[in-house]
Amino acid sequence: MGREDSESQGGARSDEEAANGKTSGVPIQANPQQLDLPVQSPLYHAEQSDRYQRQALILDYERQFDCRLVAVVDQIFGWSVTFFEELIYDANPNQDLHLLLDTPGGDGEIAVRLARAAQTRCRELTVVVPDKAKSAGTVLALGAHRIIMGPTSDLGPVDPQFQIGDNTLASAKDIIAAVDDAVVKVQTSPETYPLFASLLSDLTGLMYQQAKRALEHTDDLLRAAITSNPDRSPEVIEEMCNRLHGPLIQDPQIHGAVFGGTEALSTGLPIELIDPSSDQWQLIWRLWTKYFSILPARIYEGSRASKIIRFAG
Repeated sequence: MGREDSESQGGARSDEEAANGKTSGVPIQANPQQLDLPVQSPLYHAEQSDRYQRQALILDYERQFDCRLVAVVDQIFGWSVTFFEELIYDANPNQDLHLLLDTPGGDGEIAVRLARAAQTRCRELTVVVPDKAKSAGTVLALGAHRIIMGPTSDLGPVDPQFQIGDNTLASAKDIIAAVDDAVVKVQTSPETYPLFASLLSDLTGLMYQQAKRALEHTDDLLRAAITSNPDRSPEVIEEMCNRLHGPLIQDPQIHGAVFGGTEALSTGLPIELIDPSSDQWQLIWRLWTKYFSILPARIYEGSRASKIIRFAG
């Protein structure tokens, strides 16, 4: 079960603060000779030092690559809309937006909403994938102008997912296959019914039907994701839908199918394969490892706001 920790506080910073190396009114590195007392209390500042270090890296990235950078590390479900809006509500529509995204997936329709929200707040949207952006994460990335991928990056099939329990995802294909397989085996061997009833206790008939309907509308979801980029013409949208149907919907046999940078580039997606020795990837990787070190958690962070909900385990 999740709990909100004290890192869920964030704040606006002025341009003058940014220029002086501050975030949320707090010096990133205090100079003992010229002590600028923080807005927060000393203990609070000390407790939040990891957050300020991450925000310092975000500010460094923004300065070097002339953009706004926000990070989302989470499953994509309804709560993501509000948390993401908090990161971009005051974004400059004439500035590029970079989204560092790591997710095992979630609700594809929510992902389309996030892509549309992002596109209305920027000149161009770039999705940065340091590790994985599976399922709904790939849907979100399809709405971007660019997708930055490195040697560790992975996208995945556009396969609808459902949340089972507190923090477990199951793909529509897996749900349908599990139920169909159980039905066949119980019909041929009725004595196995208690076993399969136990194994599938988290699934309901309604969820099975929802999974089937979601799978039938995957092409519509793919089209909605691609169309969320307002700079694509109807011809480009149609071409991308036709080209991506096979590798993202029809061909993958398992939800966890690998779809790395080379595979993604071969489909014609706007992939930028970044040199792992470049300053940009080194900065991305340094920031990502700081998020990785506090997992499991729900993370929405930028230079102006931060929402971290940690999970036990």
